[in-house]
Amino acid sequence: MRIILSRFIILAILLAPVFAPSTACAKEPHVVFARMRHLRIAGPREWSDFPQTAEAEIGEFFFDAQKNETPFTLQLRQQDVKQTWTVQLNGHALGKLSNDGADRVVYYDVPPNALRDGQNQLRIEHNQRRKTPPDDIRVGEIVLHARERREVLSAARVAIQVFDADSKQRTPCRLTIVRDDGALQTTAAESSEHLAVRPGVVYTSTGRAEFGLPAGKYTIFAGRGFEYSLAKWSVDLAAGAVEEQKLSIRRETPTKGYVACDTHIHTREVSGHGDATLAERMITLAGEGIELPIATEHNTNFDYAAKARALHVRQYFTPVVGNEVTTKLGHFNVFPVVAGSPIPNFKRDNWRSIFTEIYQTPGVRVVILNHARDIHSGTRPFGPALQNEAVGENLAGWNLRANAMEVINSGATQTDALQLFRDWLTQLNRGRILTPVGCSDSHDVSRYIVGQGRTYIRCNDADPANIDVQQAVNNFLAGRVLVSFGLLTELTVSGKYQPGDIAPVFGDSIRLNIRVLGPHWTRATRVRLYANGQLLREESIDAKPSAALGLGVKWQADWTIPAPKHDVHLVAMASGPGIDGLYWNTAKPYQPTSPVWESHTLGFSGAVWLDADGDGRRTSARQYAERLFAQSCGSLAKLFQSLAPYDAAVAAQAAHLVQESGRPIISNGVQALLQSASPQTQAGFRVYLEAWRKNQLAQSR
Repeated sequence: MRIILSRFIILAILLAPVFAPSTACAKEPHVVFARMRHLRIAGPREWSDFPQTAEAEIGEFFFDAQKNETPFTLQLRQQDVKQTWTVQLNGHALGKLSNDGADRVVYYDVPPNALRDGQNQLRIEHNQRRKTPPDDIRVGEIVLHARERREVLSAARVAIQVFDADSKQRTPCRLTIVRDDGALQTTAAESSEHLAVRPGVVYTSTGRAEFGLPAGKYTIFAGRGFEYSLAKWSVDLAAGAVEEQKLSIRRETPTKGYVACDTHIHTREVSGHGDATLAERMITLAGEGIELPIATEHNTNFDYAAKARALHVRQYFTPVVGNEVTTKLGHFNVFPVVAGSPIPNFKRDNWRSIFTEIYQTPGVRVVILNHARDIHSGTRPFGPALQNEAVGENLAGWNLRANAMEVINSGATQTDALQLFRDWLTQLNRGRILTPVGCSDSHDVSRYIVGQGRTYIRCNDADPANIDVQQAVNNFLAGRVLVSFGLLTELTVSGKYQPGDIAPVFGDSIRLNIRVLGPHWTRATRVRLYANGQLLREESIDAKPSAALGLGVKWQADWTIPAPKHDVHLVAMASGPGIDGLYWNTAKPYQPTSPVWESHTLGFSGAVWLDADGDGRRTSARQYAERLFAQSCGSLAKLFQSLAPYDAAVAAQAAHLVQESGRPIISNGVQALLQSASPQTQAGFRVYLEAWRKNQLAQSR
């Protein structure tokens, strides 16, 4: 049932002393509603930081005014907007709330005669033309200006130049304009051949921007993505003021020998949703320091090169033709594609034919499984109805022929930030060699920041305009990568083996070096090491890194671990708190599974394989389990005994083989034999059983 605040209560609030007199035709701003109001659509609360009960489903605001004969401007503040909310004045649409979770101040044109003498109604309501998830928002601090929007936004002006501190040249960057109350401030700037503009955000491809602002106090941040420092300028602008400022940023994160790649990029012009034009996308790529962008427009083979040259940003990156093959059974990013090639038939109804279509596309070598825990067209590829998460087994018999998978998608984060990371480790245990991928899935200028999630590929990065794409693809497929979402984690084994390598094992111990990298404005608090997906060691990281480590190095240590008895894959990861600052804030989950959520920054190494059995190959947990299962000749007692030297990952795979052989592991006989098995064998069977129960529950719905 709709809950609408009564007109009596609203009018009582409007008559309180906090409001200005009703003089809408005067030049002084007229406060329509001074505080923020909590609105909610579609059932239970979306996030735990909102009250259980919203004030209303629809925002209705009544105020007295006089008819306007000239254009006016309506100003309001919005927070946490995810769905579509319309803004209406006296029944006439002024526009929509900005579809963005950030705290921001936005403006709407009020045409002549839109106001009427006496009482007026402003209405903010959700577009309910289709079923939508819950959406908690806050909206308020509504002000009516008796001037047109450009005049309101141009009371003062700023002119900013941003330089690279090392080259002394102006550099592409992102400018973020924040009011003294913490909200993004809309500017008078407009997108152009050099600027990409959204409320509170101005990307410049030239390092120069000039724009109007209302009088007030602001902090303006300048940055260029993950690798660069952050500069800020605090300014108090009086009406009529013109202020100039030069800012400097420098590369802080040491990424020499790696190219920054975003494998998942869109524009509204080609993909049909989001808000970034092609021109704006080229500017944002330069402004975030993406050196190898993959064009992955939905079911389109597209080349960004011509647009990048036309806008004079081609020197900052090497674009690659790709495609997001968008099917009813999953989404797959593919590259490189020969320009002009026909697109794969995305209407195929099974994975076998989908992958056949993909690999027949000229040039394609990389196939990435995208956002495997999200549901699209009714399919969640790694959801419990289709996948046993303990062993990476598809319950419908679909064969995953991808060679990479997203473990971080900053435009579609998970409530459980490590869920896709664990899924990837399990796929390695299953015997599938998949490269881990970080990407942004950005369709927007600023809602989801392009390159916030990214993949660093070991490759010559000396000239971003002329990256050797074949070398990058070769190393990507070999797993020579690092995955970044605000942090980077390097792993070196025995002084020389890195992600993508197979390291021989000699002696009883193995020496590791782990480094955690990032700019000064991100923080790492914990580092972990996994072997076959099992947590092997972890350590806290001090809040303030030692200056002796060098610029951009947050933590570094040499660890020694016992040599394993069988082949394993090692992966290091670092984590820290998410970024609240609006200059690069981390987004809330795209398809949340809980109202409770904790923001994180993350950095994962690729996998280094330890060749403990000395055959020079990667032997997965699944391969060991199959070998031991065959050797047991149907004897569970013998199988459990032979599993004793192996880890829980091998045991989980063995549990699946036992289950599939027709002996339910939940049965009393199997459980009785397990009592005398090794702790790691018991742990592996227990993990498999928990996942199996999730499968049964999901498939019974």
